[in-house]
Amino acid sequence: MHHANVFYGHAAILARYCGLSDPGPIQGYLQHGWNFHDGFAVGHEFVPGTPKFVWSETVRRRGWSLGLRDYYVVGAPWAYLVAMQEDPPPPGDGTIVYPFHGWEGQQIIGDHAAYADEVRAMEGDVPLTMCLYWNDYDKPEVRKVYADKGFRVITHGRRGHMYIGGDTDFLDNQLLELRRHRRVVSNRLGSALLYGASLGREIGVYGDPMVLRNDHAVLGGMARQQRLFPQLHRAQVDPGVAAGVVRAELGTELLLPPGALAARLGWA
Repeated sequence: MHHANVFYGHAAILARYCGLSDPGPIQGYLQHGWNFHDGFAVGHEFVPGTPKFVWSETVRRRGWSLGLRDYYVVGAPWAYLVAMQEDPPPPGDGTIVYPFHGWEGQQIIGDHAAYADEVRAMEGDVPLTMCLYWNDYDKPEVRKVYADKGFRVITHGRRGHMYIGGDTDFLDNQLLELRRHRRVVSNRLGSALLYGASLGREIGVYGDPMVLRNDHAVLGGMARQQRLFPQLHRAQVDPGVAAGVVRAELGTELLLPPGALAARLGWA
């Protein structure tokens, strides 16, 4: 099992959906985040013939255009988590913000104070929650910038690395927070916005997009995001447009029944 399969509790969520307590490793590579590439990290090395489990047909087509094969569409783990909820989301209050973030190997360059001021000016006098990725949350000076400007500052947990330090309740924490807010905004497109839109939350993309140190040119940066999804780069995104993107990118209408999913992942 590739260690990225357990990021954000993805494997645990799929096992829960299948009704399995300890199904063993997923027999293949599971897409762990949303991107404009092939569904996986740039430079990811694959064992030939090993299945690649991705969220949607759009991701599969992008991968095929790059010469990759052995794709299987299973839907996003987030979509399975939402499908297991018995109650619809409440109306929610205030706005939760997900600033563009880096990871262990690449850091973000940007002005957090200026971004905080821009969000406050746009969102108005409502409760604001700033959700930082763990590597930014671990920096007291970054947390302080937002806290001093009236934001509630949180993180959903750690994704872990090489099976160490990951929080399997990461997406459960994210679902709890998205259900309690009315709007979800960011300075770049990302998984969190799609997750919010899947719950019927208003979404928006605005503000300084910031810069990822040593970003991969193949991803196309902010220019590619704006070219592919111009309709999402505004403070108020049309709900119908957002819903369409969610269906296309998260595969919410392509979820497999528990038995079929278990068989596809090598758990049967």
